Formats: sequence, C-alpha cells, structure tokens
Amino acid sequence: MHDEHLRATDPAVADALSGEVERQNDTLAMIASENHVSEAVLEAQGSVLTNKYAEGYPGERYYGGCEYADEVEEIAIERAKELWGAEHVNVQPHAGSQANMGVYLAMLEPGDRILSLDLTHGGHLSHGHPANFAGQVYEVEQYEIDPETGYVDYEALHDHAEEFDPDIIVSGYSAYPREVEWETIQETADAVGAYHLADIAHITGLVAAGVHSSPVGVADFVTGSTHKTIRAGRGGIIMCDEEYADDIDSAVFPGMQGGPLMHNVAGKAVGFGEALRPEFQDYAEQTVANAQALADRLQEHGLELVSGGTDNHLVLIDLRPSHPDTPGKDVEEALEEAGIVLNANTVPGETRSAFNPSGIRAGTPGLTTRGFDEDACREVADLIYEVVDAPDDDAVVAEVSDRVDELTDEYPLYGDDSEGLVFE
Repeated sequence: MHDEHLRATDPAVADALSGEVERQNDTLAMIASENHVSEAVLEAQGSVLTNKYAEGYPGERYYGGCEYADEVEEIAIERAKELWGAEHVNVQPHAGSQANMGVYLAMLEPGDRILSLDLTHGGHLSHGHPANFAGQVYEVEQYEIDPETGYVDYEALHDHAEEFDPDIIVSGYSAYPREVEWETIQETADAVGAYHLADIAHITGLVAAGVHSSPVGVADFVTGSTHKTIRAGRGGIIMCDEEYADDIDSAVFPGMQGGPLMHNVAGKAVGFGEALRPEFQDYAEQTVANAQALADRLQEHGLELVSGGTDNHLVLIDLRPSHPDTPGKDVEEALEEAGIVLNANTVPGETRSAFNPSGIRAGTPGLTTRGFDEDACREVADLIYEVVDAPDDDAVVAEVSDRVDELTDEYPLYGDDSEGLVFE
C-alpha cells in the first residue's frame, strides 16, 4: 500500500490504515460478506473521481465535465450486463441496502406489503426489519426457515403469501447456505400478483460465474452488493427488465440519492472486468469447494450445521446440540483473539438474544482470494473447532493463533509473493 502523501500530512489516519492493512494480512477473514479486492480496484476507488459530481446518468448529467465519469459508468453498466445477462443495470446505489430501497421506492407506496425472510432465520435488515426504514414505511410479514431441515419451506411461503397478499416478495438471504429456488418463489409471486425482488448480495459473484443459479430473467428485480463474492468496488447494484428501467433510475436519482460515488463506480467497473476473466470462474468454483470442505470437516468434529451442509460460500453452525452452554458471541471473540474473524449469528429456532445468539457464520470468499484450497480450509475447520471446544482456554487460543500466523505467512495478502488468484 502506498501512503506517502497521507503519512506526511496526517500520520494519525495513516497509522490507522497501516494497522488495518496489517490486520487483514495477519488474520483470516471469514465473515461471509467480506472479501479482499485487488490493488487495481483499490486504486480505482482511491482515484480522482472522488472529486467529481455526476448527478444524473451518462449523457444526461446535471453538471458539466462528466465525459470521463460517463465513460466509467458506461463501462461498469456494460460489464454488469455481460456478467449477469440483465437488460437494464443501475450501478449507482451506494450499498445493497440502497439498492433494495431503490426497488421499494420505485414500485411500492407507503403502507404496501412486503413478505420476506425473518432476520433471525437468515434475512436482512433491509428486507423489512422494524428497526430499518423498510419495516417503518411498509407493512411487513416474514416467512421462516424450516427449523428441522434448515431449508426454506416453499410450500409454507406460498401459503403465507396467499394469506397475506403481499405487493412484493423478497428472496435472497444473508445467512442461508443452500441454493435458492428462484423459479418456485416466482411462481408464488405470480400466483398472488406480487413483484419478486431477489437480493443476491452475498452471491453476486457465484451467480456471475454460474456456480449458483441466477434469478436474472426470473425475478422482476435483482439487487446485490458489489464487494462480496464479486470482489468489485464497494456498493450496490439493481438489475431489471427494460420495462422497469425508468422507474428504477428515477427512484435511485433523484428519488433517494444525489451525486453517485463515482470513485466507487470506477471500482465496480474494474472488479466487473476482473470477473469477466476466465480465472474468476476458477475462483468462484474454489470458493464453493472450500466452503464444502470446511463444512464436511466441521461436521466430522461433531458440530451441527444448519441444513447439514452448504451449496454456496458459507456455513452456519448451530452450537446448541454440541455446545449448549456456549453462545456464539463467546466463540466469535475467542476466534478473533486467535486471528480468525467471523461472526456470531442467529439460527432457525433461535433461543438466545440476537446480540448473543446460538450460532456462528463462516465464509470462504476471503480465504479463497488468498489462495486457500480444500486442504487448507479443512485445517481452518480444525482450528475453529479447537476454539469452539475451549473458548476460555488461553493456551488453546494461543496455539491456534500461532498456526494462523503460519497460514497467513503461507498465503500472504497484498504482497509480491502472494499466491491469491487476484494478486499474483
């Protein structure tokens, strides 16, 4: 990382950023919604486009001097269309939550009805939680995961939709380890006359690479984050058919945002370009293979996984059957002390507080970017289990920490000798 100007003018911030580089290098990022972007994406996001106001859309800006901003946004849009096969793409949402907000604002009136997955079962705040704008502006009811199987109960979802009569059904989840049946949910939406919004925030990259089925061309609207499995600039994206293009664009600007973050749009464009290369297919396939290796080894240790495994980039561990007296937050904190960063997470049928839940969620996107394979992920599973089994044992945590140090040295990040798929 090059920070000579920052260090000369603001050493306090420079020190904090240097510390963050060191933290990322020296820990295993296993929060399922995190990843490591390439240095090219970092350069684009730190570019002079941060200086430019570009309210409006390419060719229709409210300010002059936007010829290069237009060029960058058009590149991002065209690459996104190629990646996901969408008719229309808006790359301006600042985050996945704003992408969802754009769809709601375009298609719903205050008080309209949203049917979405409960947050404690793997949904997202922006799908209608009472603490979020969506839950405050719209009438929301939520469906659940079958606690016995760990899968979406599509029949129950259909029955709930017929009873509730929603205006929009939201699919796509934050802590769901299985492939989503987009067509089944679309059939339900059609049956009750509702729109269908598929939020692929976590799996944008997996969908782009074809290792997870795509809702594009199935659901009415597809939203996502651009910084998770797709490894592009931080932000959100909305995809839809051409018939909804004007409504969506007007909802994003001027409906809910002013000037787009053009430096982030540049990061999106660069990351999308990387995802169009053949090696990204290898990355996505390896991410899923690594998650499945992680899942299998955790189960060999006797840990119970929600749904019994994974089809995607994450595993969700229910600690109650094997470690009933160990809440997820205790494990999260002990693992972070050891250099493995993941998060405590609610599980279907949760019996504890959402702030100190019964599960932990672990993902493989970041590890795979560093170059981890199945064998390395199996070893990480061994280390996770050691801490789960003894989170208060300082000697165990220290021993795991030493091995994490060895792994981060073996798979360096942002270094000349990195073995990661992006940073070679």
